[in-house]
Amino acid sequence: MSFFIKKQLIDTAVNKGDLKRKSKGDDGKGRSRKLKKRMDEEISSDSENESAYPNKQLQEDEDEEEIEETPQEKKLRLAKLYLDQLREDEDKTAEQESFEADLIAERLQEDVLEQKGKLQRMIAKELIAPDPAEIKLLRGHKLSVTCLIISPDEKYIFSASKDCSIIKWEVESGKKVHKIAGGRKGTEKRHVGHTTHILCMAISSDGKYLASGDMNKLIMIWDPMTCNHLYTFKGHKGAISGLAFRRGTYTLYSASHDRSVKVWSVDENAYVETLFGHQDNITGLDCLSRERCVTAGGRDRSIRVWKIAEESQLVFHGHEGSIDCVQLINEEHMVSGGDDGSISIWTVNKKRPVSTVKQAHGSHGNTGLEEPNWVSSVAALLNSDIVASGASGSHNSSVQLWKCGQGFRSLELLFSVPMAGFVNSLKFSNSGKFLVAGVGQEHRLGRWWRIKEARNGLYIIPLKRKVQEKEVVE
Repeated sequence: MSFFIKKQLIDTAVNKGDLKRKSKGDDGKGRSRKLKKRMDEEISSDSENESAYPNKQLQEDEDEEEIEETPQEKKLRLAKLYLDQLREDEDKTAEQESFEADLIAERLQEDVLEQKGKLQRMIAKELIAPDPAEIKLLRGHKLSVTCLIISPDEKYIFSASKDCSIIKWEVESGKKVHKIAGGRKGTEKRHVGHTTHILCMAISSDGKYLASGDMNKLIMIWDPMTCNHLYTFKGHKGAISGLAFRRGTYTLYSASHDRSVKVWSVDENAYVETLFGHQDNITGLDCLSRERCVTAGGRDRSIRVWKIAEESQLVFHGHEGSIDCVQLINEEHMVSGGDDGSISIWTVNKKRPVSTVKQAHGSHGNTGLEEPNWVSSVAALLNSDIVASGASGSHNSSVQLWKCGQGFRSLELLFSVPMAGFVNSLKFSNSGKFLVAGVGQEHRLGRWWRIKEARNGLYIIPLKRKVQEKEVVE
């Protein structure tokens, strides 16, 4: 039994040795199998990555397709781009046209409102009180300034005085450009110019003609550029107290202390007609684009709107004393002032004022005997909500700016600019950038009393706006 067991063990050991030798002899084949196995693993991992990012593969495929587009596809793509560009340009053009159409519509609407006399630009809330250091004083007249006018381009101011002279000023520099000297009484035949107090002036809307009227019943027409004398109109039987050109025409309206209004054609050097109605000296006159004018009747306490074409007139009452000045705000509304110290706003649709401020510039005198300070001049910024008033007297001489409420139904004081003397004339520039006040030691219509400390001259008051200040700050 032991012999067979031993032989079996030996055979088993031999077989094992053969197996070891075989494994050693097949070493190259084993390695190749391992390498193959590794390669299979790497390939399988790559395939897994590809399956993990299918979108990337699709994108790469699409890029290849785009690169390989046919000429026909390229033409189609370019055509689509061109159409898109055309659509974009059309949209921009339509936007621009719509914007321009809105601007035109807004302008047309303003023109319609202006013609109807209902335009009211709300700009009073933007105004701020001027710095006293910025107010310029232009001196050149020997006696009180009685009236002034601003050229349509706002480059020049024409002022007239009781010294019978007219001075042309440059706004920017404040220098005299030209002076038409006044003459003495009795020299009318040989002197070219006025020989008595000049009370009123007017300039045509294109700046071609300048008109001036004096206490010697004469209206003189001048060339504003050269200051050469052109014509002299005669016909009134009293002092010329008011002049105004109808806007856009050479039709001139004149008012006089003879209680009449006359119509003249300046470019034809001709008299047209005379209008009667006032019961006392006419103290002021104004007009705009319509064929009508408005006048203040002084002591008859009436304001009249003259409808020239219809040959009729509208009569308004409301002041308690003499109405010394009147100015149109637009075609339907006007402002007036008088020696009762009140300022009134009127509309052509009502016979009484729609708004009145009594003792607008305060009063003076002993207790119980107070008298209001006269309102000697008024001005209005055309088609806006701003009016100005000037007072006369030694106690409260000032220029006050007022804000008109919605529909001109109220007046609210904005600010006051104090100045010594009689404020005989006020004018706004067309743009509303400045206000000019003509000041003198005496009232323009008389010599009731004299303020010695006053300076005869023009005050240019800048009108600054809050919006402009913000822009400067930015």
